[in-house]
Amino acid sequence: MGLNVYLSGEIHTDWREQIIDGAKGLDVTFNSPVTDHAASDDCGVAILGAESNKYWHDHKGAMVNAIRTRKGIADADVVVVRFGDKYKQWNAAFDAGYAAALGKSLIVLHGSDHQHALKEVDAAALAVAEHPAQVVEVLRYVLTGQLPG
Repeated sequence: MGLNVYLSGEIHTDWREQIIDGAKGLDVTFNSPVTDHAASDDCGVAILGAESNKYWHDHKGAMVNAIRTRKGIADADVVVVRFGDKYKQWNAAFDAGYAAALGKSLIVLHGSDHQHALKEVDAAALAVAEHPAQVVEVLRYVLTGQLPG
């Protein structure tokens, strides 16, 4: 059995690489949104034309990015959503809700300081991890039945 895993959420740390590196040897395919912040912000106007109003600039980018996000979540067996410390990731919360609405297996990744703010998101998840290594161990267990250590 293999898994298609979509890695959603914050783009300012190397959590994705930690999970991908830790899962080497497992039958897992990873996908994610565009993680180049500038490209993600500006894709709509770069492709579809400039906007003088920042709202429409952001709206065009969000719509273009949503094509990739919707496809990635729809095709995923497991969706991992990371909430980082630096910014409020409303998009990550939306992705978690979208994945839950589609009945996807959801793993939420965040520090203990976000427990209260994300209690509803956590309640929709099948696992809530604090560290990327824990996500890897969940994937390993699901694929092999082996416990850590």
